[in-house]
Amino acid sequence: MTYASDQKMHTLDVPARTRRLFSMRDAVLTQWEHEVRAKVRGADALLTPILINTLPAFFDNLAEALTPGYPRDNATSNTNAPAVHGNERARMTSYGPEQVIQEYQIFRDCFADAALEAGVPLRRRDWKVINASIDTGIREAILEFTAMHDSFQRRIAAGLSHDMRNPLSVMLNSAQLLQRRAQQVDVPALASKILEHGKRLDEMIQELLDTLSYHRGQKLPLVLQRFDILPLARKVGDSVNTGHPGKCLVTGASVTGWWCENSLRRALENLVGNALKYGDEGPIHIHVNTLRERMILTVHNTGSSIAPEQTERIFEYLRREHQGSAPGWGIGLPFVQNVAESHGGSALVDSAPETGTTFTIDLPVDCRPFVTPDA
Repeated sequence: MTYASDQKMHTLDVPARTRRLFSMRDAVLTQWEHEVRAKVRGADALLTPILINTLPAFFDNLAEALTPGYPRDNATSNTNAPAVHGNERARMTSYGPEQVIQEYQIFRDCFADAALEAGVPLRRRDWKVINASIDTGIREAILEFTAMHDSFQRRIAAGLSHDMRNPLSVMLNSAQLLQRRAQQVDVPALASKILEHGKRLDEMIQELLDTLSYHRGQKLPLVLQRFDILPLARKVGDSVNTGHPGKCLVTGASVTGWWCENSLRRALENLVGNALKYGDEGPIHIHVNTLRERMILTVHNTGSSIAPEQTERIFEYLRREHQGSAPGWGIGLPFVQNVAESHGGSALVDSAPETGTTFTIDLPVDCRPFVTPDA
């Protein structure tokens, strides 16, 4: 394997001691990986490319900083490698800050052991550089790590708050209908809807509170269970039809698989909510299908299409391509994408003036092999 520093070594007249330092790289990384897997909670479950992360670059930078006259004060000078390390640890692992700190501390010990084994003496000036590199690396990695977690918590909290409007809307519509139909026979059914969605709203509030203390990368926590997606789609369609009679049509096949029911319901409600906001007076069509061990869930509406140059950005956080009077925070579609990808699937959009707009959630029928146990 060749790194940037290998190329530098061929182009610069580096001292023999520096070459010996670079020759330690494989030994340091091998020992570091072994000790981290043994000592750092959660590390043993990580694949090697994820675990190694930016450590080779950090090693090379440290070797350069230990070279007299080389324009690098320590391993963190002129680079964002430690910040990238913290960013990836937040996104790709279940680490907490203490695990990130422990990794750097183990690296320092491994580097010292390898230097002793290779007969490379580490003088007082060397230890000053090493300690500054480790201390600054920890600080920069933790700053980015905590920033990523703060961002993740804000996004999940905002998404939950956004989704709370769906059951609340059903409750308000049902209550308004109750006022007008006090003497009619459908009063128990409307009251049942208020009760059902009131419970869902309570669950979302609890989920929001849990999110505030959620220390993890940007993956949704999924509660997997086996269920049929078609009845779920019908429930979402019925909720729309309560306030907009006949608006939502649900078709397709019964597909039973392993998914997270709560997150899929919220994702589907987001797509239907967007269809209500941005579609025309035509119907909204939810369709369920299966093909080659994939479950395909689509939501189609007619009306204004999404411009081709906007389709690539439509799932970006806080982006709203529609600037009309319809309210929205630009949170729903990123959440839909996150739900799909957390299940090992994808979210797609297809939109044209002639055919309307179709959003698709495409998932494995059994997503268990594609979802990490801690997700």
